[in-house]
Amino acid sequence: MDFDIAFTPLIPQPVLIVCAAIAVLFVLLAIWRGLSGWWLRLAGLAVLMAALAQPVFRQEERENLSNIVFVVVDKTESQSVDVRPAQIEKGVASLQAEIGSLKDFETRVVEVENDPNAADDGSMILTALAKAASEVAESRIAGAILVTDGQVHDSKMLEAFPAPVHVVLTGENDDWDRRLVITNAPAFAIVGEPVTLFLRVEDQGAVPAAVAGSAKLRISIDGDAAKEFVVEVGRQFELPLTLPHGGLNVLQFQVVPEEGELTDRNNGAVLSVNGVRDRLRVLLVSGEPHAGERTWRNLLKSDTAVDLVHFTILRSPDKQDGVPVRELSLIAFPTRELFLEKIDEFDLIIFDRYRRRGILPNRYMANVADYVRRGGAVLVASGPAFGGVESIARTPLNEVLPAKPTAQVIERGFTPMISELGQRHPVTEGLDTFAPNPTAEDGTPGLGRWFRLIDTEASKGHVVMTGADGKPLLVLDRVDEGRIAMLLSDHAWLWSRGFEGGGPQLEMLRRLAHWTMKEPELEEERISAVVQGNTVTVTRRSLAPERGAISVTGPDGNVVELETSEASPGRWTAEFEGEENGLYRLSDGELDAVIAVGPTAPREFEQTMASADILEPILTATGGGVLRLEDVSEPRLRSVRAGRSAAGRGWLGVTPRNAYLATDIRQTPVLPAWVLLMLVAGLMVAAWRFEGR
Repeated sequence: MDFDIAFTPLIPQPVLIVCAAIAVLFVLLAIWRGLSGWWLRLAGLAVLMAALAQPVFRQEERENLSNIVFVVVDKTESQSVDVRPAQIEKGVASLQAEIGSLKDFETRVVEVENDPNAADDGSMILTALAKAASEVAESRIAGAILVTDGQVHDSKMLEAFPAPVHVVLTGENDDWDRRLVITNAPAFAIVGEPVTLFLRVEDQGAVPAAVAGSAKLRISIDGDAAKEFVVEVGRQFELPLTLPHGGLNVLQFQVVPEEGELTDRNNGAVLSVNGVRDRLRVLLVSGEPHAGERTWRNLLKSDTAVDLVHFTILRSPDKQDGVPVRELSLIAFPTRELFLEKIDEFDLIIFDRYRRRGILPNRYMANVADYVRRGGAVLVASGPAFGGVESIARTPLNEVLPAKPTAQVIERGFTPMISELGQRHPVTEGLDTFAPNPTAEDGTPGLGRWFRLIDTEASKGHVVMTGADGKPLLVLDRVDEGRIAMLLSDHAWLWSRGFEGGGPQLEMLRRLAHWTMKEPELEEERISAVVQGNTVTVTRRSLAPERGAISVTGPDGNVVELETSEASPGRWTAEFEGEENGLYRLSDGELDAVIAVGPTAPREFEQTMASADILEPILTATGGGVLRLEDVSEPRLRSVRAGRSAAGRGWLGVTPRNAYLATDIRQTPVLPAWVLLMLVAGLMVAAWRFEGR
């Protein structure tokens, strides 16, 4: 119970002040005029002002509230190493017992862990403290004790606190650790050309002399056998690497752990570098001017990654028209230079309606066939001559062609159709969805018709598009290390002109050209994966009608079998949760792939030595102190008044706030109103009588 005097004015306080000022003026006037009863007037006016202020006796029934001490326990990943978990358990139990022994003190334990949904959040213990403090009255907060290694990542989230904030450090004085830092790494690099990475190995803490100065570094690409190097610790070094293939290249770096290291979680790193080809060199040989020549040229010239060399044969060697050679403005076709000396410099050779006219001898065409076998690419865009005596199928190139002409040329309207196999092939997958017109009732795609098809018999390869009477229109094949494609019509240009609505000629020709140039995204058989947070979506592309399970080998060596489901023709998918950060290996028995989940060296392990340096500003601002559990396993607590020192040798201070909850309030006037009225009247009458004598 508590007593005090309060005022409940009968009139607003500003009006009361004005009335008091007027009363004082009246008294001063009385003094100036020399009235002998001025003191009685003063007393009467004072009683009147007191009556207007209405003083009351206030009696409160109070319930004392406990003083809250927050114990924030850092249980992030960096606190799970070495002896720290045992230290935390013992230290928190001791703090709870100490707080419980203090009268009117209460413990609020706040445990902080890494958010599994955050990519790399680090230790957010001050954010957790601020949130917990916002849920209670500030008048009850007596202090906060942070049980942590001090390596927090939200130091700006708590710039002020109403009570002392202390730090109880985990770890040991002789801790040491080694970590790998990648200071600069490109997101993409050119295949076959060296790319430079900048790395550094750092030591922290009390490093033993036996291991100081140097470290062993292992490097592997796509999970292959690792190469080992000895590097100097504390010095940045350059590492030149050459990407072996286009697409995603997963680079894994690992510093060999030494005995006594605090953790090896920061010894490794995984980089995903996208390999891109340098400008692709394409040789386009047009056998004669025709409407479709412009389509090929526009496509290839519009691709900034393509360096195009284009020749159109306008004059055959046997042409006799009497014009002297010296008067011709045509450029001589450099057959020997292109097809013997520099043929391997091209990534793709396109024969567009090319015919035999004595320009390329058989030994040159034989060299083109060898070029394909060595890893080159050839695209044959056939014209009417392909089915006649001038066909390039009558040259040594025929050895690598997947389809042989029957000498028949079909010239009637037909709609290009994607075959059943073509629905699963990345070159033609979903091309019918680009159709400008709706699909017919019989399933015919809404594409413009073509009017010429060279009849062939496909002896090998994959027929991905068909024409009139279901005959092959687009045939793809692999020959040893190279690739060859045959487009058995020269009417693709009708789509570009918008005939009957047109069609996706640019998309089709682009895919076709890039498939021949071995772009990874267009591989028929491929395992790929996409990571979003900790969720990994695995995609298996295949031409097979059915696919089996995919095995996933995690960073810890555990193997999990994933059952895939067909998401679309030729595409099977599955998902799994990467519960542990690191490198995951994917395999279906035929193909292998690797994918990195999360940072291999999380933010938590960038700095592992226990230190209160980051928290020093909040400690200084609140008068808090620092203890190390290795030195004081059971910290003592003291109750100290606000403004006094809140930390000392082996002890920490908490401030009692004397907070309470008023359960009942009673108010009684100091004097009844009639008594105050009589006093005022009596004093006024007394002043009048005293001055009237």
